[in-house]
Amino acid sequence: MKLGILFTVLVTIVLVQAPANSSVLQTGSDDKAKLTHLKKVLWKKAYREQDTALLESILAEEFQVIFDGGEWSDKKGELEYIKKNRPDYDSFEYEIRRLDIFANGTAIIAGEGHVIGKNANGEYEYKYQSSNVLIKRNGNWKAISSHVSGVKHLKGERRR
Repeated sequence: MKLGILFTVLVTIVLVQAPANSSVLQTGSDDKAKLTHLKKVLWKKAYREQDTALLESILAEEFQVIFDGGEWSDKKGELEYIKKNRPDYDSFEYEIRRLDIFANGTAIIAGEGHVIGKNANGEYEYKYQSSNVLIKRNGNWKAISSHVSGVKHLKGERRR
């Protein structure tokens, strides 16, 4: 009888102390490396080089983005945008502050972008926050959602 009570108490303690984010995978360093490379290298390269094929491979068909001003775009809109708009920035860096991979094949990447450039209006520099939701399909990670906010102009002003 005492053994049964002790077992029940121990199980209760373990369950109470389990982290709230227990659905976050603690393994999957290969996926973590793939997602980091996708966000910090490939996504940036697609926009920088106006590589629509690369962006096509990153974005899921149902991809949507919300920009800091409240405007929305989808996969088709982003592909059209990079076709028509050559970047005028000199430097773009993205710092990942959150990268969680969930057991259901979903990942969240969030962080801060820092952009420095020069255009017809002069030099500009800004930082922004963004979050991205990705899903794993057939072994490949695809972005289904992005959200940009908190744009802070440090020099000049540059809008999309």
